[in-house]
Amino acid sequence: MNLQIYLILESIPKMLTGLGVTLQLLFLSAVLGLSLGIFLLLMRISGRWYLSLPAFIYIYFFRGTPILVQIFVIYHGFPQFEFIRDSVFWPILREPFGCATLALTLNTGAYVSEILRGGYLGVQRELHEAGMALGLSKLHRFVYVTTPIAVRIAIPAYSNDFISLLKATSLASTITLLDMTGASRTIVAETFAPYEIFISAAIIYMVMTFFIQRGFGRFEKYMSRYVKP
Repeated sequence: MNLQIYLILESIPKMLTGLGVTLQLLFLSAVLGLSLGIFLLLMRISGRWYLSLPAFIYIYFFRGTPILVQIFVIYHGFPQFEFIRDSVFWPILREPFGCATLALTLNTGAYVSEILRGGYLGVQRELHEAGMALGLSKLHRFVYVTTPIAVRIAIPAYSNDFISLLKATSLASTITLLDMTGASRTIVAETFAPYEIFISAAIIYMVMTFFIQRGFGRFEKYMSRYVKP
């Protein structure tokens, strides 16, 4: 038992060498995915079928297929096409980090779009009517009335998606990327102690999840500061 505890304590600093890659994947994919999600949301609520239908198909595809399959298709499949190898995107797609970031972005963008759409639909119709009564334009109603309320409604679901994205970054290790999970697998190959090593990895992920939850909790509290309890 003492040996197991020793292995856990010794392996944690080694796994933290992959923390930088994990955080880069997390925040880069989150920012790009949020931007993509907002763009898809605007397409869905545009009221024009030629915009909403492609967005719906995109969201259905990326929510309906496993993220691991998407990573493999991008990493192993895209290089098979000559036009991709000759494109300006090849410097990004030839690297595991670029492929993992693209897959995570495309996947989380689909989920974020639906989360934001749920927040948008959760805004009471009376508030839109109140904005119209005040003479606000459609754009001003969307920016100053709908968006703040929709964001507040969407925060809990978005925080869950952000945490899911954190856990999904571990799949990047399957395409040779040395994130925390990749570093853990390397340590396992050296120590032949998978139980202790992966317990250590779980501890690190749980600590990160705790701070993410606290951060979103504070943000939700800030956004709800004018709401009566």
